[in-house]
Amino acid sequence: FYIWTVYFYLTQSHCSSKVVCGYPISIFFIVVNEFCERFSYYGMRAVLVLYFKYFLRWDDDLATSIYHTFVALCYLTPILGAIVADSWLGKFKTIIYLSIVYAIGQVAMSISAVHDITDSDRDGTPNNMIFHVTLSMVGLFLIALGTGGIKPCVAAFGGDQFNEHQERQRRTFFSIFYLCINGGSLLSTIITPVLRCKL
Repeated sequence: FYIWTVYFYLTQSHCSSKVVCGYPISIFFIVVNEFCERFSYYGMRAVLVLYFKYFLRWDDDLATSIYHTFVALCYLTPILGAIVADSWLGKFKTIIYLSIVYAIGQVAMSISAVHDITDSDRDGTPNNMIFHVTLSMVGLFLIALGTGGIKPCVAAFGGDQFNEHQERQRRTFFSIFYLCINGGSLLSTIITPVLRCKL
């Protein structure tokens, strides 16, 4: 939602120069979007090993191996995102396209966690674990591609919104931007396990 809102504001020539409190209006959407993205990523990651162990019925070694492979992939794909942004699409289109990939990955992970999809005898256990494992792995790959791919672009894209004379606002933006990254990460790491226990 926020990415599309930023897209709307930036593509309207009469809106691209709007300023609120000395900041380009697009900055507010970028900061909120980054908070939500980090909240989503770290919230999913906080319960991922539990999903592997208790839903997919994997042992500790396999669950840990897949988890660390996923995390490593998330930190390798920024190289790909930077190459795509610098060589072909630019920062904005890379953020848009890979955010869509990211969202599809989150949807795939959510669908893969629904028991009833393959539980034909309604005993609470999925009958076709291959479907759930495949959808989970596709979802994790898309999430890694999306979150890693936008990682090198968002901060730079935010910095590009400022004019040369807005040095103070640019510095403040980066402080708020990183506060939102860490705030989203911290809150989701605390809230998601609590929600899991209550549901």
